Amino acid sequence: MRLSGAIRIACPFITLNLLYDIAFGRVYYNEITMKNRSITKILIANRGEIALRIIRSAKKMGISTVAVYSAADSKAPHTIAADESIYLGPAPSSESYLLSDKVLEAAKSVGADAIHPGYGFLSENAEFAESVEKAGIAFIGPDTYAIRTMGNKLAAKEAVKKRGIPLVPGSDGAISDPSEALKEANRIGMPLIIKASAGGGGKGMRSVFKTENLEEELIRAISEAERSFGDGSVFLERLVLNPRHIEVQILADSLGNVVHLFERECSIQRRHQKVVEEAPSSVLDPKLREEMGNCAIEVAKACDYIGAGTVEFLVDENKNFFFLEMNTRLQVEHPVTEMITGIDIVEEQIRIAEGKPLSFSQSDLEIKGHSIELRVYAEDASSGFLPGTGILTTYSPPSGTGIRVDEGVVEGGEVSIYYDPMLSKLIVHAATREAAIERMIQAIDNYRIRGVKTTLDFGRFAVNHEAFRSGDFNTGFVNEHFSPEKLIRELTVNENVFAELVSGLALRMNLEKEFETKSKLSAPEMSPWKNRETKN
Repeated sequence: MRLSGAIRIACPFITLNLLYDIAFGRVYYNEITMKNRSITKILIANRGEIALRIIRSAKKMGISTVAVYSAADSKAPHTIAADESIYLGPAPSSESYLLSDKVLEAAKSVGADAIHPGYGFLSENAEFAESVEKAGIAFIGPDTYAIRTMGNKLAAKEAVKKRGIPLVPGSDGAISDPSEALKEANRIGMPLIIKASAGGGGKGMRSVFKTENLEEELIRAISEAERSFGDGSVFLERLVLNPRHIEVQILADSLGNVVHLFERECSIQRRHQKVVEEAPSSVLDPKLREEMGNCAIEVAKACDYIGAGTVEFLVDENKNFFFLEMNTRLQVEHPVTEMITGIDIVEEQIRIAEGKPLSFSQSDLEIKGHSIELRVYAEDASSGFLPGTGILTTYSPPSGTGIRVDEGVVEGGEVSIYYDPMLSKLIVHAATREAAIERMIQAIDNYRIRGVKTTLDFGRFAVNHEAFRSGDFNTGFVNEHFSPEKLIRELTVNENVFAELVSGLALRMNLEKEFETKSKLSAPEMSPWKNRETKN
C-alpha cells in the first residue's frame, strides 16, 4: 500500500516498503534517485529476438544501445544491430549471459546509464537488480522488493491474500514431509498439484490424482526443484481441471499510477510452456474482463510494483478465476497486447525507469481488433517437441498488412545447443478473431525455414483446429487434440506447398522447351548426304 497523497507530494518516491527496508537495513531499491533521470544509453543484458526488440524501441526514442554477446553470438543479429557490443565469455550462458558481475562491468565500461534485462537470464534476479541500482545505473524493471515477493510463489500468495485476491485452495507454507503432505491433501481435496515455490516453466510441478501416489511425486518435485532452482521448497494446491490460462498485462509508474492493458489467452502449451497466445481471450465477457483487470491492478499494488508486469490467472469451467503468479518482467508474448492497444510496452518501461508518468490513463485504452502469436521454435512437434540444432539454410519470414515477425536469426545462422530454441515470434493482427486466424494460417504458409524442424506446422494445426476456432479449448489442448499423424495429414493439404511444386515443375518444362527451340534455330543446316550417312 502506498503513502497518502499528502505525504507523497512531499516525498513522491518513498513507499512504506522502502521505509520498512531502511529501518531494518535492507534497502533494495534506490527509489529516491528516480527523479526524472535521463536515459541516453541502454545496455541490453540479453540476446536474440528480445534484444533486437528492445533495440528498436530505444533507437526510436533516440537512445544509444549496447549489446552483450557470447562466443556463439559474435555475428548474431543483436550484436550487429546495437551501436556498441561487448564480449562476455564462452557460449554457455553460465559463462556469459548469466554472469551478473561481467554484465554490470560492461555497462560501467561504456557509460551506460540503464540496463534492460529482457526476459529470462537475469531479468528476475533481485540481487542483480540491486547491484545495478547501487552502481547508479537504472534497472529497467521493478524494484527488488517486488521481484523477491513475486518471485516466491508462497510469498506472492501471502501478499495478495491481504487484498482479497481469489486463490486456489492450497497449503499455507512449504511442505517436505510426506505425512504432513497427506494431511494437507485430505484437507484440500483431490486431485492436487505440487508446485515449486521458486519455480516456473513447469519445473518442479507434479499432478497427483491418487493419494497413494502423493509421496512418490512429492519426492520427485522436491528433487527437481532443488536441481532447477537451488530451492527444494514446494507447496500443494487443488488441481483446477480443464482450466484456461489467462494473464493480464499491467504497467505501473513511480507516481502511483497503475493500469491494465487487458488480457492474453495462453492456454495452448506444451510441457507447461506457452506456444500460441492471443489477445483478447475469447472466453472473457466485458464484466469478467474488468474484474480480472482490476484484480491484476490490486496484485501490483500489493507489492508496490513499478514497471511492466504480468499477472497470471487460471479460469475454471464456471469462469471462476484464481491468482496463479506474477511475472516481474517483460513477457515473451507482449506483442499481442501491443497490437490490440497500440502501446509500445518497451518504450513505456524506459519512460517509467526515467521517473516519468505513464503516457496514458486507463480510460484511454481500448481493444482494437484481435491478435495471435505463434512462438516459432526449432523443435520437432512430431517427436514430442524435441529441440533441434543446425544451420538455417533457408530463412524467409512472411510480410504484409497485419503481420509482424520478432526474430533473432538470419539465413545462414546457426541454431545452437546453448540457448532456448525459439527462432522468432510470428504475430498477426486483424479486425476480428476469425480474420486473425486466417491471416495466421496464410503467414505460416508463407514462412520459409529450412535446416531445422520448427513448430510452424504445429502452429497451423493448432489455430486451424475446430476447438481453437470455436474458442472451446483449455490447457489440455495438446494432449487432447494433437498427435504426430494429425500433423502429417495437415502437411498434405498445404495448398501453397503444392502450388509451389507445380509452379516449379511448369517453369522447368518451359525452360527446357525454350532451350530446345533455341537449339533448333541456332543449329547449322546439315547436308542431305550427311543425313544419308547418318541413316546408314
